[in-house]
Amino acid sequence: MATEGQDRGHLLTALARAAIAAEFGVSWPALPHPAWLDTPAASFVTLTLHGALRGCIGTLEAQRTLYNDVIHNARAAAFGDPRFPPLGADELPAVRIEVSVLTTPQQLRFTDETDALRQLRPGIDGVIFEYGPYRSTFLPQVWEQLPEPIEFIMHLKQKAGLSAGFWNDGIRLSIYQAEKFKEEISK
Repeated sequence: MATEGQDRGHLLTALARAAIAAEFGVSWPALPHPAWLDTPAASFVTLTLHGALRGCIGTLEAQRTLYNDVIHNARAAAFGDPRFPPLGADELPAVRIEVSVLTTPQQLRFTDETDALRQLRPGIDGVIFEYGPYRSTFLPQVWEQLPEPIEFIMHLKQKAGLSAGFWNDGIRLSIYQAEKFKEEISK
């Protein structure tokens, strides 16, 4: 018997796959549309191919309904992630989809880098790094590859276009959590 979370996850990943498939002219069975899909929410859609990242695009703050956000981010991850060429129709069957639904980001208050690092919760917090025009984020699942807070923040600074050792009192950090749903793979 499926739980509500499993049902939500199945629907969100199916919605993302249907949005990508539609771009290739592939029809998809009608999906249910429960009321919770119409609430404003921020999401990320991550695509992997044979275990490697193939696209990841999302929004950090709710700008539209969860339904529309997942559809928009699924298409953007498949066809608009500047790190990758657009997804090919031949890749679609092997791509695995993960949808993360984010909480509202909360600004972290800290006195210096050491204090900020001490407050981060590996495996729980996604982090938004901001300094002037520089901005980057890592979802909570990135802690799986970068389990140490110092390493996590160093890579986040590099992702923003700064050096790993950069620090300035003007840096802003915000944290959020994510409920993530991975596509179920039928054997």
